[in-house]
Amino acid sequence: MALDMVHPELREALGQFPDIDFTQIPLDLIRSQPMMPPLEAPFPQPVERIIPGVDGNPDVKVFIVDPNPGATDRPAVLHIHGGGYVFGTAESMIAGVQASAMAAGIPFVSVEYRLAPETNFAGSLADNYAALVWLAGEGAKELGVDPARIAVGGESAGGGHSAMLAIAARDRGGPAIAFQMLTYPMIDDRTGSSREVAAHLGEFVWKAEHNRFGWESLLGQAPGGDSTPEGAIIPSRVDDLAGLPPAWIGCGALDLFIEENLAYASRLIAAGVPTEVTVTPGAYHGFDGFVATSGPSQKFAAARLSALKRGLGLPE
Repeated sequence: MALDMVHPELREALGQFPDIDFTQIPLDLIRSQPMMPPLEAPFPQPVERIIPGVDGNPDVKVFIVDPNPGATDRPAVLHIHGGGYVFGTAESMIAGVQASAMAAGIPFVSVEYRLAPETNFAGSLADNYAALVWLAGEGAKELGVDPARIAVGGESAGGGHSAMLAIAARDRGGPAIAFQMLTYPMIDDRTGSSREVAAHLGEFVWKAEHNRFGWESLLGQAPGGDSTPEGAIIPSRVDDLAGLPPAWIGCGALDLFIEENLAYASRLIAAGVPTEVTVTPGAYHGFDGFVATSGPSQKFAAARLSALKRGLGLPE
């Protein structure tokens, strides 16, 4: 039934996507799959940098993608890659960052944060927070960025990390974030564990069992329980969302995360946070990356870019 609900332009790609079983395939093997190479010129080429860690944490690698080197007084995006909190790298996903930076015409900085389960939520948040501090400080001076116009954003787990970072920056009185660009963000550990979803949601690509593995790896305990680890920020469980940056949330209607994403958007709106939502009918998790040239993907990407430009005060 769910396959019939998939948009016709997105069906064929499903046959090319492997069914990942975290209980049978070693995580190291999943992580060792070939990386997607960077896009060649005229796309801006990534520049690797090492920046200082915070609070005694190790230094952090970032990749700077700047389509207009030497420009000044401009916004920037801090990008956080996806991968269910357990795989993926900034380097292997840099092609999408290059395309986004070129489309927006502003620098993107992508963070090589530490992955779970080797590092729990505290370590990944420290890495992402270090990148935000650097971009709002020394990085802003180096790249000609206005520190008052920094957005955070990412896909899937990267969207979850971005939402966590926005909450942490608010609570710590850290660098101001102007906008959140949350692409099908992974923000609720209860989805697929203590909270069931409709049978047709999450049938493709990222499933309930994947979600349980990712969250358990990040939190160090079974997800969906009544209590959460001290210090962990799970966006959908945060009581007070007031004062967070304006947000765009985009998701496919067949994505496992659609219900948690819509619920989070509703709560942001109720808290007085300007929030825009894009829902793509017939789309599953990651559809815009797997079939980037399809009509639904192009409309989704255009909506995201338009929201980002408005959020950062760029001409559309």
